[in-house]
Amino acid sequence: MIKYFRYLFVAVATCCAVGCIENDIPYPVERLDILTLEAEGVKSQSIESSLKSVKLELEEQTDIRNVNIKSVTFTEGAESSVKFPGTFDLRTPLYVELTKYQSFEWTISATQSIERYFKVEGQIGESEIDPEHFIAKAYVPMDHDMESINIEALKLGPEGISTYSHTLEELTNFNDTARYVEVSYHGDIVEKWTLIIEKRDIEVEFVSVDAWAKRIWLSANGRAMSQLGFRYRAAGAQDWIEVENVTVDGGSFTACIEGLETLSEYEVLAYSNENLTEVVTVSTEDVTYLPNMDFEEWSTVNNVVCPYLDTPFWGSGNDGAAIAGTTLTEPTTDIRPGSQGSYAASLQSKKASLMGIGKFAAGNLFIGEFGGLQGTNGLVNFGRPCSARPVALHGWVKYNCGVIDEVGKVPSARPELKKGDMDEGQIVIAVGNWTAEEYGGSESCPVVVNTQDQSTFFDPRGKDVIGSGELIFTESTDGWVEFTLPLEYRSTSEIPTHIIIICTGSHFGDYFTGSTQSLMLVDDFELIY
Repeated sequence: MIKYFRYLFVAVATCCAVGCIENDIPYPVERLDILTLEAEGVKSQSIESSLKSVKLELEEQTDIRNVNIKSVTFTEGAESSVKFPGTFDLRTPLYVELTKYQSFEWTISATQSIERYFKVEGQIGESEIDPEHFIAKAYVPMDHDMESINIEALKLGPEGISTYSHTLEELTNFNDTARYVEVSYHGDIVEKWTLIIEKRDIEVEFVSVDAWAKRIWLSANGRAMSQLGFRYRAAGAQDWIEVENVTVDGGSFTACIEGLETLSEYEVLAYSNENLTEVVTVSTEDVTYLPNMDFEEWSTVNNVVCPYLDTPFWGSGNDGAAIAGTTLTEPTTDIRPGSQGSYAASLQSKKASLMGIGKFAAGNLFIGEFGGLQGTNGLVNFGRPCSARPVALHGWVKYNCGVIDEVGKVPSARPELKKGDMDEGQIVIAVGNWTAEEYGGSESCPVVVNTQDQSTFFDPRGKDVIGSGELIFTESTDGWVEFTLPLEYRSTSEIPTHIIIICTGSHFGDYFTGSTQSLMLVDDFELIY
């Protein structure tokens, strides 16, 4: 080392002696970010630092061509190619170049959803709305009087600011099938909509029948304003059972039959007044029980505490923390009240140090495995094969919420987070169709998260998530508390390939941000079907 510095000194001195004055010292690399953005008429927004993008979801009354961005803040010292505040047309993305020593191009984009409906008295099923071609279509029974149509509700433009060329009272005669309505808003936008009403020789029909482990989801179309419902029975039984809690929306109706037996056949039918569908026979699925949900099984492998005995299913950050001689997740005898077991899982957030280099690490427990280190950054592989569709995760949790004393990166979802704020605990469950090809993992553990790359962070509402639920703890619990975390599904027909459960004492541990005082205990998890 001494010889190295001696040679370095000689080289610098020689350079100066011969007049070597060219400044070839590189500028420091500093990432330039949009930190905050405030705009009028925005329903929600997300700032993704890793993707260098700001995504706005506009209220339906907002003119997407004239979005008033009131203020934008950047990384200190950054200069923007676009002057703010200002009014911008966000039908196409707005590109913003931030410059300091280097340049980074950011994108500001907007999406907008307008609720539209076309409801006709006595119609069959739901109406079809095609906003791209400005067509709204409804169906009525064969005996419907096409000269005396009663449109119960019509909304084709933004709420409160749209005007229509015809009143509903003027839109009663559909003998020629189609009627035309001009919808105007924002002063200069005029859309010519085609309203179509067609007759159908069907009084009632199933849309879908989806059998899960202990329930069947039903959806059907029938004649609006009629008696709509479902009946079911075990296959081979004599008597039908009326399905309760049917939700009716015009001519469409849905329900869920609960409390059924697994691996059993059932028959279902839908009715509209005296009209019946054909009987549909379906079979319920089996339930799936995940290993070590009571957190009784622990072992030590190469001085690393592992939440399993022989076969890995659950994982933690202990593999990475062990390099610094630290354990984040381990068994504890502080079990939940009434437990028949001896252990719970203890998740303690800590700052781990190696050779004087310290990094914050969240106490965590997840379905998956530790994938290794890239430098001081961890790779985490989430997910295990599972085709089950639970409706909830039940369990027990005990949480001490600490004050944030470590801030490594600024979370894109919480750019205002700083030391002195309260930490957050998190429990999340998700089922989905993640593939190793897209997410970089293996078939047994498909989703790879790199703590250095925010674009890889797990999103419980991502495109391949079929159902998910999330609990956030913003304060300490009063000892052990029982919870039931329901999953919200985007579809009752899709069958997942994998399941993910994540528990952490510091929600933003991926960003090396949290409290070394945060401690989460979890015990006796159970999937509810």
